Amino acid sequence: MRQHHRTFRLLGSLLLLAMGASVAGAAPAQGASPTPLDRVVPAPASVAPGGSPYRITRGTHIRVDDSRETRRVGEYLAHILRPSTGYRLPVTAHGGGGIHLRLAKGPFGAEGYRLDSGRKGVTITAAGAAGLFHGVQTLRQLLPAAVEKDSVQPGPWLIAGGTITDTPRYGWRGAMLDVSRHFFTVDQVKRYVDQLALYKINKLHLHLSDDQGWRIAIDSWPRLATHGGSTQVGGGPGGYYTKADYKEIVRYAASRYLEVVPEIDMPGHTNAALASYAELNCDGVAPPLYTGTDVGFSSLCVGKDITYDFVDDVIRELAALTPGKYLHIGGDEAHSTSHEDYVTFMERVQPLVAKYGKTVVGWHQLTGATPAAGALAQYWGLDGTSAEEKAQVAKAAQNGTGVILSPADRIYLDMKYTADTPLGLDWAGLVEVKRSYDWDPGTYLPGAPASAIRGVEAPLWTETISKSADIEYMAFPRLAGVAELGWSAASTHDWESYKVRLAAQGARWEALGINYYRSPQVPW
Repeated sequence: MRQHHRTFRLLGSLLLLAMGASVAGAAPAQGASPTPLDRVVPAPASVAPGGSPYRITRGTHIRVDDSRETRRVGEYLAHILRPSTGYRLPVTAHGGGGIHLRLAKGPFGAEGYRLDSGRKGVTITAAGAAGLFHGVQTLRQLLPAAVEKDSVQPGPWLIAGGTITDTPRYGWRGAMLDVSRHFFTVDQVKRYVDQLALYKINKLHLHLSDDQGWRIAIDSWPRLATHGGSTQVGGGPGGYYTKADYKEIVRYAASRYLEVVPEIDMPGHTNAALASYAELNCDGVAPPLYTGTDVGFSSLCVGKDITYDFVDDVIRELAALTPGKYLHIGGDEAHSTSHEDYVTFMERVQPLVAKYGKTVVGWHQLTGATPAAGALAQYWGLDGTSAEEKAQVAKAAQNGTGVILSPADRIYLDMKYTADTPLGLDWAGLVEVKRSYDWDPGTYLPGAPASAIRGVEAPLWTETISKSADIEYMAFPRLAGVAELGWSAASTHDWESYKVRLAAQGARWEALGINYYRSPQVPW
């Protein structure tokens, strides 16, 4: 009998220990104390902590102004919070307290916001819906990472007290996805859009054509998609977007306050087009489709009038599908085009972009010709780029051409982190997380006035990338640093503090199912 009592007591003690361990382990994981206001990425412009936190409860509602855009942002927030909290969180234009999204005049610009949090509620104020949306991303990061899960979690759901006032440093905070080397479906692109939105990225640059694939339907030249889009690197089935597909990507991106910037690369990187239509070749002979990874071997025939009929048709149809301001015409690695032909080509093509109401964006080689008024040059050089080439871009910047910075040895997301990284390339060097973050766009390009820098953009080329998990592994954690370079004031830039804030994002990515690289430089 005594043995049974001892066994019972032992089992009871073990059960209590297990329960204690469970409770002790649960509290930190669920964030029993709120995330400090200054722990978010990108770093806010101004943080003033203080006062009691706000707690989201079963009685919380999301209060919005009586406008369609504000209600849309409110519904977006509710959609994020409902699965994990289990609360109804009605979106309403009535009542008080809760989470309040409001539009009001103030020093916010088009994308800034103010977040005020206290015991009675949280208010996000902005001059426009984009600012409210960015404020919502900050609110997400102030809640425990488990808020991102799609099943009910225990909470508590606390938001630290105080005020964040925030505006972006640059208006162009972009990410480019190469859908030409490997094709990605509409749903895969949408998944990436949601990930970009979390860090206040506002431009989605889609690289829609290259040697390996043409990815957008053009009614006047149908074989571009059906033939030119029929394969990809390595010989897979490829694919292309119908006009309805593309419109859906544009619509979805806009719902996350990202503007789609479509790119048709020319006069080089054009083998998919040349293979589709023999008449675009100088010799009238269509080359075979290409599934390798070499660059610089293809060129449209600059001397043929049909080339410009082709370009006019493509730009016309693409511009009609694209509500955004910009159209990217590529222009890089045109090694098979003479300098004279390149200049001639750009002189004829840039006015076509303006003809259809768009503004030219081109890779920085565009500055070797004469950029159109208002054009933007996307600089993808690296530390080892010649002083002459850098000076050419700087001179264009001095003459009014805006510059988007995408230095390959800093923020090309397809560069390997280390020699052992299973994906990616290394032609621009190995790019660990610190190197990707630790530079200043405002002083990066010698001779370019700070006023010419429009922002930053992180390209992801996909020679080795074939699925969403690959995109995520190469983008995260570096994308968060690019977003901070684009959004946050230069005075906030500090690797030692950033890496701590970045480490806190790991649990959020895990909750979202994002496959990320656990860099040894970051204290996860």
